[in-house]
This record gives sequence, C-alpha cells and structure tokens, in this order.
Amino acid sequence: MNVIFLGPPGAGKGTQAVRVCERLGIPQISTGDILRRAMKEGTPTGLAAKSYVDKGLLVPDEVVIAIVRERLAMEDCRKGYILDGFPRTVPQAEALAQFAQIDAVIDIEVSDEKLTERLSGRRVCLNCGGTYHVSTLGGKTTCAKCGNELIQRNDDKAETVLSRLSVYHAQTAPLIDYYAQLGLLRTIDGAQPMEACFEAILSALGEK
Repeated sequence: MNVIFLGPPGAGKGTQAVRVCERLGIPQISTGDILRRAMKEGTPTGLAAKSYVDKGLLVPDEVVIAIVRERLAMEDCRKGYILDGFPRTVPQAEALAQFAQIDAVIDIEVSDEKLTERLSGRRVCLNCGGTYHVSTLGGKTTCAKCGNELIQRNDDKAETVLSRLSVYHAQTAPLIDYYAQLGLLRTIDGAQPMEACFEAILSALGEK
C-alpha cells in the first residue's frame, strides 16, 4: 500500500507513520531523510540538492521530485511505503502522480489552539534528548533521566508555532482539496489519545 501522511507540526504524524510502517512492514520515507542520504552518498540528484543547501537556498521542486522518484524505485518500496513530508504542494502532488500510484492519503487533523498548547509547552533536554510537557513536569525544570536543565526550543515558542502553522495551512489546504477530489483523503482526529489515533489510521487503511 502506497500512503501519504499529512498533518501540521506537532500533530504526531511522524510518530504514527513509524508505527504504521512497523505494522505493515513497509518503509517510511521522509523527504528530509532522503535528501540528506542522497547528498551523503553523492548521487547526481544529491549533488544537485547540495549545491542549493550549501548556499542556504531551498532545494527546488524538480530536484526534490527527482530524489523522491529515485527512492521509490528502490527494492524495499515494492510492497508499499509511507511518504512523510512530501508532497507539500499541488504541483508536487501532480508530479508524484506521474510515477507513483497512491492508494490513500491520511490527514491527521488537530486544531491550531491544541497544537500551540502542545508545542509551546514542550521542553527538551539538550544533553540526552529527553522530551517533556510542562503539564506533566509539576514545576520541575530538570531532566528526569540525566538531571540536566530543560529548555524551550525557539521553534516551540508560541509566536513561532503560529507562524509555522500559518505556512502549513497556506501550502497544504489546496493539497487536502486535491486529494479529497480524487477520493483518496482519510481524515483522522489527531487530538485523541495516541493509541486511539493509531487504531483509527489502521481502520482508515482497511488494516483492522
């Protein structure tokens, strides 16, 4: 089964994609990961991407699309895959349709208010990578695992979260309409508990 996962920052998209991939025995394909891999391996498209990244520029669509096409042609994708982080726009979706048959698009929906609360309350330990939420810390400011101080990342501050969500909605709203018109969209309530969300995704994919 070839699936696309959509969802705003903080919706739990990446976590759910990993779990669904484990259940179905298919790879999770993250655009960021395959870009880094292609650049590290020095493939022609990887080198093309690196020339933009080294200048601090966004990698253009045609290069990203070429890298995704390369990745989907690999042996481990024959039984299916989950695309996480691609496509981001309708032109990317139209390009993808030229070389991939998508079976379903999972859109994990969470309100902006809930996402802002989730992300702006997140605290991380720079030493061991531990992640917490202020609602469960009881006023503590140190990591339960290693004792180091917990910090709020800049991209988790409320004003930054709202800006990230604004960009996401502007880019993705047309994409949601595009896949809805094709009859591929499956909307999941991402505000429910993690396990319930996972079960809902499996049901939407006909895996229950």
